[in-house]
Amino acid sequence: MSDLAEIFGLSGRVAVVTGAASGIGRAIAEVFAQAGAKVVLGDMNADGAEQVAQGVRENGGEAIAQEVDVSQRAQVEALVERASVDFGGLDVLANVAGIPMDGLLEDIDEKDFERILGVNLKGTLYGCQAAIPVMAKRGGGSIINVSSAAIDAPRPIYGPYAITKAGVAQLTMTLSTEVGDRGIRVNAIAPGATITAFTQRHLKNPDGSTNQEAFDSFVLSMKSMSPLGLVGEAVDQAWLVLFLASDASRFCTGQIWRANGGTTFGR
Repeated sequence: MSDLAEIFGLSGRVAVVTGAASGIGRAIAEVFAQAGAKVVLGDMNADGAEQVAQGVRENGGEAIAQEVDVSQRAQVEALVERASVDFGGLDVLANVAGIPMDGLLEDIDEKDFERILGVNLKGTLYGCQAAIPVMAKRGGGSIINVSSAAIDAPRPIYGPYAITKAGVAQLTMTLSTEVGDRGIRVNAIAPGATITAFTQRHLKNPDGSTNQEAFDSFVLSMKSMSPLGLVGEAVDQAWLVLFLASDASRFCTGQIWRANGGTTFGR
């Protein structure tokens, strides 16, 4: 029988994680390192990414950080190149970097729309394009993109964000048909309500502190929508991404994986 720790682990692998300074990206980077991967952390918040990398190193892992704006193709290519130069290649890419945008579609400003498209959709594509030839040289790899539960439940205000994340889902499915013959798998997660700074952006006081009453109401609302009565944490998404990065998911590609506590169906 095969060693399950090896099948579900990432020992000897090299991984790049964007959006790694906080939230789900940070959790993924830390879980990858715990699973044995050498990790390259990319984020616009260079100091935050370096703090996460330092924490990984202090816990015995290998990690480096680099500032990156994923809407800029050259910066994404440089991030992947860093993995090759410092760690010898690339086996896993987690395209996590993303930005929110709230507003009605009829009112969205062209500049703002270009920005969210650039980060959420183009940035994901640029990451994939940079990673594919490097992974192919090593006989394959795993790409994990981040879509959103917003693609399943259209609502006012979230339209601009949902459009980009629907694009990520289609990108994922289509790309998987293009690169499978090179041993590269492409999947995406579509997180449901998960407690991160990203999802708490509407729950702040004027001074930037958390509005506890609003936060408690948000959590209660999310729990009421889940058959499990739960609201997600960043690590819940990270564990799913670890599965998709590992050999345990070797027969899985082109899928959109939903870790959302069952809120797709409600209760």
